[in-house]
Amino acid sequence: MSESEQGLAEVQRAHWQRTYGEHPGMYGEEPSEPAIRAAAVFRAADAREVLELGAGHGRDALYFAREGFSVMATDFSPVGLDQLREAAAAQGVAGRLTTAVHDVREPQRLADASVDAVFAHMLLCMALSTQEIHALVAEVRRVLRPGGAFVYTVRHTEDAHYQVGTGHGDDIWEHGGFAVHFFPRDLVDALAKSWTLDEVAAFEEGGLPRRLWRVTQTVPR
Repeated sequence: MSESEQGLAEVQRAHWQRTYGEHPGMYGEEPSEPAIRAAAVFRAADAREVLELGAGHGRDALYFAREGFSVMATDFSPVGLDQLREAAAAQGVAGRLTTAVHDVREPQRLADASVDAVFAHMLLCMALSTQEIHALVAEVRRVLRPGGAFVYTVRHTEDAHYQVGTGHGDDIWEHGGFAVHFFPRDLVDALAKSWTLDEVAAFEEGGLPRRLWRVTQTVPR
């Protein structure tokens, strides 16, 4: 990671810590639409264990746990994960959910082929370089079992905030304090090499609205 990338990463980590602290449960209690769809994909693949990357305060991790999955929720914000654990205890699903502070720029602390399914809602489109995104997806593939599904969502280059605000290069634009890597379609295809690319679905979320892709890809058996 270059010095400028390291600086942006640390600024973003501090910004998310502050944001979660000032706005507990900022995304609400209802699961995201991609999480609901991902749960159906995971059930169809007979998955029992779900690793969520960038779980935040846990609305989707909690949903997966309520749906009966065993969930490992990771995030680089201890504040968000503290909120997640409190909510898990309140909802009676603490026994099906574990948390770990983890920066996806670092390797996963998991064995090869040890996870049934992986979910990441708007995590890959954070302030990550293209090289870091490729490394992240390679790690996901390493920890997934053959036949395991990876469902992720990203904001793409048709989003209203693309090329708005402060540009950091590599299609990363910062607006309102949040840096986003906007995905061109060829990046999605490149990340699916050596995978089976099952679906790339366009959808919108929020009041702007944000324009995203929901991507489902699986490890060949």
